[in-house]
Amino acid sequence: MSKPKLIVILGTTACGKSGLGVALAKKYNGEIISADSRQVYRGLDLGTGKVTAEEMEGVPHHLLDVAEPGEQYSVARFQQEAYAAIDGILARGNLPFLVGGTGLYVRAVSEGYVFHEAPPDPALRAELEALPTEELRARLTEAGVALDEDCFHNRPRLVRLLEKVQNGEDPHTERTLCPRYEVLTLGINFPRETVCRRIDERLITRLEAGMVEEVANLRKNGVSDEFLEGLGLEYRYILRYLTGAIPSEEQLIEELGRAIKRFAKRQVSWFKKDRDVHWLDMERDPAAEAGALIETFLL
Repeated sequence: MSKPKLIVILGTTACGKSGLGVALAKKYNGEIISADSRQVYRGLDLGTGKVTAEEMEGVPHHLLDVAEPGEQYSVARFQQEAYAAIDGILARGNLPFLVGGTGLYVRAVSEGYVFHEAPPDPALRAELEALPTEELRARLTEAGVALDEDCFHNRPRLVRLLEKVQNGEDPHTERTLCPRYEVLTLGINFPRETVCRRIDERLITRLEAGMVEEVANLRKNGVSDEFLEGLGLEYRYILRYLTGAIPSEEQLIEELGRAIKRFAKRQVSWFKKDRDVHWLDMERDPAAEAGALIETFLL
């Protein structure tokens, strides 16, 4: 029996995934599931590049704003909520589009990771959560656990991996696969110099729109500095600017821009491991190319 069909659109930060996803969803009667580990949180809008209501152009979006800042949100939870959203989309006779740049979230759904996790140990969890992030990374590295770009700055993920290691579990048991869908994966990527230019332009636009104020308001409303630091990138560097560790806006732009570019480079390395990605030609007409691939896929 054939599996339901799912379109995946992935790529680096600032590459236009959301816009392409909306255009294709409108054309093919689709709905979008966001695959972004930070956009699940309410109030994290400018810093995550969250699509606005206007940019959605009437296309339904799922798994945005489903958790409170500070709440633990795991890849296993994302997978279950994404499955539920996809089932609903299919039941309405629409086409699901999984769109985002968090590679682990994308693969958990598209490849059907099977999670075999023992119940957390509260005492061990408390002990590990008290450790600095650098110590968590160091212990995992010593245990031979490779850290991909999705969990490098994700404290809850680091804690859970180390908890599994210390309980004698295999930290990568989720790699057991049970795929639910037939998947077409479309990739967006520009030449490195174009990506860097787009990152610089988007950073200035978001700062002018109030990204520093967004982080300041999160702190004012009780979101912890530890949580913001753990989010990485925009939230980490703006937090350091607000606390004086970064002394000027000029230095903030310089340091944050470099960090985002390094992150984009890691994303490329992560996505290039997947041989099933159809990389769109961004110098021509990627929407038309994607449409042709989708139409063949849906036959």
